[in-house]
Amino acid sequence: MAHKPIDVYLNDHLGGATLGAGLAGQIADHAPGTALADLMLGLQAEIRADRATLIELMERMEVSRNPVKQATGRVAEVASRLKFSGASSGESGHGLFMALESMTLGVAGKLSLWRALYEVRAEYPALATIDLDALIARAEEQHATLERERLAVGRRALARAPAPA
Repeated sequence: MAHKPIDVYLNDHLGGATLGAGLAGQIADHAPGTALADLMLGLQAEIRADRATLIELMERMEVSRNPVKQATGRVAEVASRLKFSGASSGESGHGLFMALESMTLGVAGKLSLWRALYEVRAEYPALATIDLDALIARAEEQHATLERERLAVGRRALARAPAPA
């Protein structure tokens, strides 16, 4: 069980990566054959690669994985299916917007992780084994891409519906 602050921090982000990979796949499933689906499948692969990097780093730092936080990430992804289906608002476009917003926030969190680890890299020799600059750059690119998609979908999802005639 994680006890040191960095152990808890890394486990929190590992749970977030589990949620993010599942959510990217969920969005792709709701938009089959579209550019958005292709984008999400590519992003899902990158999130899985980042998750594998995080797991490898945790192993090198001898941080044990917290099964409760892993399960929480999976449960949150499953629970998000209802929310992001548009069931709560009656609009599937709104559900997609909320899913993209969650993805955007999650990638911002991942970017924060890599930046925080960069700041403490001298204190943890295992951090020298990963290319934090590349991880930061990839997260910045992912965030910019998701933000463009989020805003495009948000314009449609949040626009006022025309008044009935």
